[in-house]
Amino acid sequence: MGEKSQVPPKKPRISPMWKRTVSQIFTKPATTKYPFVKPQLGSDFRGEQVFDIKLCVSCGLCSRDCPAKAIEMVEVDGKKRPQFMLDRCVFCYQCAESCPRNAIKSSVIYELATTDKPSLVIKPRASSATEATS
Repeated sequence: MGEKSQVPPKKPRISPMWKRTVSQIFTKPATTKYPFVKPQLGSDFRGEQVFDIKLCVSCGLCSRDCPAKAIEMVEVDGKKRPQFMLDRCVFCYQCAESCPRNAIKSSVIYELATTDKPSLVIKPRASSATEATS
């Protein structure tokens, strides 16, 4: 009874979170230097819509097929033309697929953030032939 049972001392244990924290110090950052270095965009990127009024036949298919109802037909040069409201747009490009004349195309313009909501409306401009006669 005089003998004491000896318990081996516990090794200090490093927590898994601490190991991960230390390992992250030596890894390359996952982020980019965005405003200074622009990202490389793929050819199928869906940015702001580009509308060519000369190709438009005023059929209204783009407005009818838009799932977000982000296209409104407005009167320009005596014809109904699409007006895009980018604050509603989900960039699905159903409008471009529906257009029989390919008047709507995608672009790589992606910096659309603003506090000025009216600047997110792309209004159709009158064709240059009409502007020259006015």
